[in-house]
Amino acid sequence: MIFTILDTLGLIAFAISGALAGMTKKLDFFGVFIIAMVTSIGGGTLRDLLIGNTPVFWLLNLQTFYIVTASTIIAIIFRTRLNSFRKSLFLFDTIGIGIFTITGIEKGLLVDLSPIVCILLGTITACFGGVTRDILCNEIPVIFRKEIYATACLLGGTIFFILKFLNINDDFIYIATAGTIILIRLLAVKFHWTLPQIGIK
Repeated sequence: MIFTILDTLGLIAFAISGALAGMTKKLDFFGVFIIAMVTSIGGGTLRDLLIGNTPVFWLLNLQTFYIVTASTIIAIIFRTRLNSFRKSLFLFDTIGIGIFTITGIEKGLLVDLSPIVCILLGTITACFGGVTRDILCNEIPVIFRKEIYATACLLGGTIFFILKFLNINDDFIYIATAGTIILIRLLAVKFHWTLPQIGIK
């Protein structure tokens, strides 16, 4: 039950994140909706293709389309109440990666993949939608900058399997994993934690 709730919250969070990104670029409704859609389903689509789970999830369940559509409309209606697009985008994006990392890991476990591959699959699920969003919005994807982003997903995935090994209740594992990722991301921004940049002079 809690897994379904988390998955729905992840869709909503990423849809709002994508919608806000589209509105900052002053796109029309169709453009905002497309950005919201690819942000929500991009990572899951790549994940399903990698594990051979076709047709991909959103083609088999119209509920995903309805959730993204409703979230986009809500984001547009209440856009004036969001005091800072930048802060709101960051918040919803952070919630999204926390939840979708779990979704990707669980999908990997369903096809008996190793823990390391499951963690990578969770990271792909969490991050690729944001990568697609940033590319379509003509931005350098967050995952490729020095910010702590994919690293938080990898650490959260590690926590997932540590707790799994200890036979902790699944509901607690989901909450702890998402909470760890969200907390790391928030602390990284607050205290300016970054990965070293590699450049050529």
